[in-house]
Amino acid sequence: MAELMGVFAGIALALAALGIYGVVSYMAEQRAHEMGVRITLGAKPSQAMGLVIRSGMSIAGIGTALGFSTSLALPKLVSATFNGFHAGPATALAAALAVVTVAVFLACYVPARRAMRVDPVVALRHE
Repeated sequence: MAELMGVFAGIALALAALGIYGVVSYMAEQRAHEMGVRITLGAKPSQAMGLVIRSGMSIAGIGTALGFSTSLALPKLVSATFNGFHAGPATALAAALAVVTVAVFLACYVPARRAMRVDPVVALRHE
């Protein structure tokens, strides 16, 4: 039963990472016009990409901090309610945190990199 729950937890983590990637990637893609304007006005492409990555990672940092603190408090509550409940290893929590952080970074990096390749004139004409 524990192995089956582990498999389902892994699938849930993969689906969560995919969902986070989709939402953050969409948010970064929406800023392509802004990045085109910034580059046209003289910003370096690395500065514009850094802006997108910082904004996405700050949101992810808040979310992971809330999730991490909740996951530390929740096992105590559950173990008080259910007899025989044991919290999982801390390595599983760290691995989940790492997967989510990498998914958010890639979700910011890939669209920002794609937007850096677009000609600023084309990005300005799009709107």
